[in-house]
Formats: sequence, C-alpha cells, structure tokens
Amino acid sequence: MEIDIMNPYVARIIIAARPVDTINAIAKRIGLSYGWTHKWVNKLAECGVFRTTRMNAFLNEQNAFYQNTLAYLRRFKGAQFHYEVLQWMSIYYCFTKTDAVYVWTKGGYNIGRHKYYYPIFIKIKKEDLKWFEYYCKKLNLEYKKKQKTHYQVQVLEDFKFEKVEETPVDSLE
Repeated sequence: MEIDIMNPYVARIIIAARPVDTINAIAKRIGLSYGWTHKWVNKLAECGVFRTTRMNAFLNEQNAFYQNTLAYLRRFKGAQFHYEVLQWMSIYYCFTKTDAVYVWTKGGYNIGRHKYYYPIFIKIKKEDLKWFEYYCKKLNLEYKKKQKTHYQVQVLEDFKFEKVEETPVDSLE
C-alpha cells in the first residue's frame, strides 16, 4: 500500500525531484545518503512516481501518489516551510536584507513582518532562476505577489556569501 512508504524522506524526495534526475543528485539535495535515497526512490518507482534506468530517474508528474503528496505538502504555507525548502532546490542562493540580519543576530532582529505580510529576502544566481521558478510552481510558493509569506528575489549573475551555521547569508560588509 502506498501510504506505507510515506515518511519525511519520501516527502523530501518528492519536493526535490526534477523531471529528469539522478538518485545521487536527489541525495545531495536532501542531505540523505545515496543508499537510503536509492531505497526510497525505488519504492516510489514501484508506486509509479518514477521510472528508473541505470543512470536516471524520470518523474511521472501525473502519478496519483505524487499528486496527492504534493497536494498535502502545498498546504504548508508558513514561513518555516519557505525557509526549509530552499535547501532542497539545489540552487545558488543566500539570504539578504532583513533575513541576513536575522541570521547574523541569531533571531535578534526581525522587523517589518507579520502574519499577513512576511517577505523572505533572497538572492539567486540568474542561471538557477528557472529551477527556483519550477519549485515555486510545483509547491505553490509565492515570489511575485507581495502578500502573506512570499519570496522577494534579487536575481544576479554572480554573488558571494558567507555561511552562518550552514546558512548561506550576505556578508555583514
């Protein structure tokens, strides 16, 4: 039964999967070992979510289990989900503006946001914009509308960032 395979790793795989992917790339995106990712991708293949070959995993976006899992995941519209999902997109990004200060101060600064208006400020490399848009569409995440929780995106050819406790963030300078 398909419900038997539902777990946090399967949810992450479904979030992170691209139309044509590899198990290794998915494993890197979600921070899970290749062995465990291989196991869960194969279980999802048994359910028809993926068609696997020796090298690739082809996502069946019309599969009922895939669609139902995405419908469930799309219900999470809170800020925490918006922050967490960025790491599974495998894009070059960093937090900037209010979010950069928030990270640097370890939560000591969070101004200009509330329940009904919560912008998340990020920079994205131009070459990754198509993937960012793909994931936003896939998960119904807002980045063009300026209401509720949404991304405010600055697209650049290239930029540098620092890491604060593994979080990519603009420099203080």
